[in-house]
Amino acid sequence: MFTGIIEALGSVADLQLRGGEWRLSVSSPALDFSDVVLGDSIAVNGVCLTVTRLGHAQFEADVSNETMQLTTLHGLTRGAKLNLEKALTPTKRLGGHIVSGHVDGVGELIDRRPDGASVRMDFRAPTELAKYIAQKGSICIDGTSLTVNTVKGATFSVNIIPHTQAQTIIQDYRLGQKVNLEVDLIARYLERLMQGEHAADEADDGDAVKLTRGFLAENGFA
Repeated sequence: MFTGIIEALGSVADLQLRGGEWRLSVSSPALDFSDVVLGDSIAVNGVCLTVTRLGHAQFEADVSNETMQLTTLHGLTRGAKLNLEKALTPTKRLGGHIVSGHVDGVGELIDRRPDGASVRMDFRAPTELAKYIAQKGSICIDGTSLTVNTVKGATFSVNIIPHTQAQTIIQDYRLGQKVNLEVDLIARYLERLMQGEHAADEADDGDAVKLTRGFLAENGFA
């Protein structure tokens, strides 16, 4: 688990296909590796990866083909900047929100504009994720915990304060930028919980019970 508060920036040292899967090498002189051991989890642009090798200010992680297909990691090139966060410990402040490091989908930056010293950014999420994004709720973008300012359909906006601009890769985003999105963990579990006894039905995703206003009304929640 993670908090969505980026600890350090890193960069891609290498990315190679080995034995049918990918090996990602990450360099980060700014990240404290003193408490990192093999098998630990580190979120890379919001993707939870397992440390398989440690070096001086550097670590390696194996990346499955599925992860490559479902996240923006497949587009990484050598030297690309990365958001990094080590896994949450019981004594760590939960400054953002509960983040699993399991990406739900890839979004796209469709607008950015100044807002005082901040930058207001609009993103388009995959249609299937829109129902999980709520105004003033939390969302994780490339591993960064952010508050949703506004929502309209599958489009939502966030405000990037100067500190976040300086400490993450968000400052480098340009129109059309693809980003990893993780919706609020509670929203995902709430939908499953609301399915009640229907959750055990063996149905395709397209036939599964959906969390809609009608469903809530039928079950006494609206």
